[in-house]
Amino acid sequence: MMSGLAFVLLTFLGIRFDIAWRLNPHAHETLSALGWRAQLLMGATSLACATAALGLWRCARWGLWMAVVILAINLMGDAGNAIFTGDLRALIGLPVAGLMIWYLVRSRGIFVR
Repeated sequence: MMSGLAFVLLTFLGIRFDIAWRLNPHAHETLSALGWRAQLLMGATSLACATAALGLWRCARWGLWMAVVILAINLMGDAGNAIFTGDLRALIGLPVAGLMIWYLVRSRGIFVR
């Protein structure tokens, strides 16, 4: 949902929901500097997450592995963010993503298609 909101906010500048950037002004600065590439990145991220959610909802094996890959990429991004920028708040994502990956892999028996 957040990547979809970021996509909308980057695409339609100056709309009422721009107030959401107050939650993370650094992200707004960084994404704005990327220009159209930020829209592409957020659009692709949103589409990938929505597709994985649909696959999980349908208990499809491809949805399971797509979700695991997305979570692993997020985990690596959080680790890199903490290491390279020194933002230790990113470390909270490591156990969250790790536990979600563990749960999905442990539950893979319910994913049949």
